Amino acid sequence: MKFTEKLIRIFKDNDLRKKIFFVLCLLFVFRVAAHIPVPGVDVVALRNFFADNQILGLLNIFSGGGMSNFSIVALGIGPYITASIIFQLLAMIVPKLEEISKEGESGQKKINQYTRLLTLPMAFLQGYSMIKLLQQSQRGIIGNISAFEYLTIIVILAAGTIFLMWLGELISEKKIGNGVSLIIFAGIVSGIPGSVQRTLATFDPSQILNLAVFLAIGVITVAGVVYITEAQRNIPVSYAKRVRGIRMYGGFDTHLPLRVNQAGMIPIIFAISLIMFPPLVAQMAMRAQSHVIVSASTFVMELFQNQIFYGALYFFLVVAFTYFYTAIIFHPQQIADNLQKQGGFVPGIRPGRQTAEYLGKTSNRIMLAGALSLGIVAILPLIIGPMTGVKSMVISGASLLIVVSVVIETVKQIESQLVMRDYDGF
Repeated sequence: MKFTEKLIRIFKDNDLRKKIFFVLCLLFVFRVAAHIPVPGVDVVALRNFFADNQILGLLNIFSGGGMSNFSIVALGIGPYITASIIFQLLAMIVPKLEEISKEGESGQKKINQYTRLLTLPMAFLQGYSMIKLLQQSQRGIIGNISAFEYLTIIVILAAGTIFLMWLGELISEKKIGNGVSLIIFAGIVSGIPGSVQRTLATFDPSQILNLAVFLAIGVITVAGVVYITEAQRNIPVSYAKRVRGIRMYGGFDTHLPLRVNQAGMIPIIFAISLIMFPPLVAQMAMRAQSHVIVSASTFVMELFQNQIFYGALYFFLVVAFTYFYTAIIFHPQQIADNLQKQGGFVPGIRPGRQTAEYLGKTSNRIMLAGALSLGIVAILPLIIGPMTGVKSMVISGASLLIVVSVVIETVKQIESQLVMRDYDGF
């Protein structure tokens, strides 16, 4: 089906059209909230502070751009993402949570409820840390405030996070993409016009070749991200014939798809969360009384400002977390047991343990390509910038992966609703 035909079918379907319009309205509400600053903050000094700090620029991505304005939704859905990661890790080591996570839809609802409850204290903690960081930046972003004003700002920031979490759940209910991902997507895309404007304002005709190379690399990168995101290895699976009563079941061939990038954008989120922690702590410790602490903080800040060290560490963490997260979500032994119970087998491989080993080895081989591609996409701006001389990056590697993944997921959900309506016609 052609793209124009799909658009026509979408707008002809009254129910689907209303859902898309509802989602767009909620994203508009989010963007309006992202431009309402918290009182008592010097927004100009804050933007200059973010422009000079690459680590905080990454943090601003996951706030949907609201942090650079220190808006009422400055924390974005960062606390919710942190809470989700914490429960994913706890489900691996806490037997009770592991049992709940395996209870299907009811278990997932319980985990989601626990995640919402943990989001509130995480929002208070991150709000307090952000205010302290801005106060110690010596930029005059936040002046001397009373304890009541301090608490008021923290409550506003926490309420903003809960508000965005609620908007995200409303979006997800419409089945037009994932709500949390779309909020991050909206924040990233909203920054593109400003970046393009800055690039055009500082445009030098002598740099036109570098700009053309930059755009060509960008197009190739988008195509590569789409290819890696959609790439999969199909494991052939056959089902033996079984006779039940007077009927025969099975006796057909299918395949088990193993994605090259099973972890999606989660490894980059993990890596960013970890790589931001040391410089943020060092920034807060710069005004300590101890000379040793100040010297150590200065060393950490200078180390993370080194592009080679920062890029190498970022690349390593993304690759490592890709293997780590895939190990959490992909269970070869469980898949092999399910195949055996259903009478399925991989041709040439014994059911049971040997099938699990085969799936594990195959997954590890294709995962290497996925992990390396994620790492390259993550550090791509650090490579392209010096090569092309383009300082104003329209979109970072992490942002690019998020944008592409969200677009693909949203398009697939819309297409699934169109297919569902075709069946309803029958």
